[in-house]
Amino acid sequence: MLRFQSDDHPFKQRKSLASRMQETTDIRTKYPSKIPVVLERYQKEKTLPQLSRVKFLVSGDLSMSQFVYSLRARLSLTATQAFYLLVDNKSLPCLSVTVAEVYEANKDDDGFLYITYASQDTFGDIGP
Repeated sequence: MLRFQSDDHPFKQRKSLASRMQETTDIRTKYPSKIPVVLERYQKEKTLPQLSRVKFLVSGDLSMSQFVYSLRARLSLTATQAFYLLVDNKSLPCLSVTVAEVYEANKDDDGFLYITYASQDTFGDIGP
C-alpha cells in the first residue's frame, strides 16, 4: 500500500531529533555533494497533489529554478498551475541561487533542509 504524507504527521513529528541527525550525518558522509531535503505539502493545501515521499537527495549545484522545474514535472503540474516553495516555513527562496546555498542559510538543526510547497491561494489563506 502506497502511503502519502497526508496520512501522517509532519516529518519532524514522526522521527526523533537524534534519529534525524543520524540520518543526515550518514547521508552527508555517503553523498557529500547531495543535500538532504524534506519536501512536504502545505497543510492547508487543497489543489496541488501529494508527493508519494517526502525525503529527497538533491544535487547541491542544482539551482533552485531547476529544482522547481523538476518538482513541477514530478507533481505533473500544467503551465497555468501556481506553485511556490517556502523554506523553513518562513521565506520564499531566490530561484537563482543553488540548493547548497539555500541549505547553508536555512538548514535545520537536524541537518535537513525543510521545504513546503503550496499554491498561491493557500499561502494567501492565513485564517484558522
